[in-house]
Amino acid sequence: MSTVVLLTLTGLGLGALYFLVASGLSLIFGLMDVLNFAHGALMSVGAYGTWWAASGHLPGAGPGGAGFALAVVFGTAVGTVAAVLLELVVIRPLYARPREQILATVGVGLAVPALLSAIWGADARPFPGPEALSGTAGLLGAEVPLNRLVLIAAALVVLAALRLFLGRTRHGLVVRAGVEDRAMVTALGIDVRKAFTLVFAIGGAAAALGGAIGGLYFGSVDPEQGTSLLIFAFVVVVMGGMSSLTGTALASVAVGLVQQFANYYTTAGLGDLAVVVLLAALLLVRPGGLRLTGRLA
Repeated sequence: MSTVVLLTLTGLGLGALYFLVASGLSLIFGLMDVLNFAHGALMSVGAYGTWWAASGHLPGAGPGGAGFALAVVFGTAVGTVAAVLLELVVIRPLYARPREQILATVGVGLAVPALLSAIWGADARPFPGPEALSGTAGLLGAEVPLNRLVLIAAALVVLAALRLFLGRTRHGLVVRAGVEDRAMVTALGIDVRKAFTLVFAIGGAAAALGGAIGGLYFGSVDPEQGTSLLIFAFVVVVMGGMSSLTGTALASVAVGLVQQFANYYTTAGLGDLAVVVLLAALLLVRPGGLRLTGRLA
């Protein structure tokens, strides 16, 4: 029983990490039909920003307590700024040219890890997390790492915040209206381009937050971390219905749990294959994925 509890919560923690990355992808595709292959790079930027700040380079930040919280805020902010710059400099000039858009984001996704490697080296760096989060907590007879619970809590907060933003705020309603009829929203005098930049900022912030606290899960950061997770983030988005937050959340949970249980009860590494099989089976039964409602819902 304790093993099942531990695997379940570990899988939920991994699924929470996938959701933090995939939620931004789902938002960006839902509004702009942009497949952002540089999204994993934003996660890496957030991870390295947090690592740099928590290592003592930012005044007031550090590996413990409020200092670590400040480091997470700094890493998330750096990733958000990087997302805004990506939209303004790379994506915006290519909105009418989707083929070049994809190639450009792939290029950025390859360039950012190379830049991080050039600055800090290609080897993984130990992540300076708080001592209080390095232990475990007893739950239903299992000793569960606290960092898994932190990831789950962060994903739930992000999911609630995104749904609140989309359903209860003026900017969120503009985003949803732009999804349904971009020309009409523009005709009403609303600058849809600002909504695009805002969504990119929100998506980048979610990915950067995933990188910032994902270091707790892995215990280290490396330049390719975001790129490797991006593959599973895309799987989650496809399974969730491409532009459904609810579907993305459900798919994140499914992928995380399948990976953990398959890796434990079969040969290590078969979890990835099990995810691919799950994706294929789901698309055969439900070609639209797990989307239960409309776009961005």
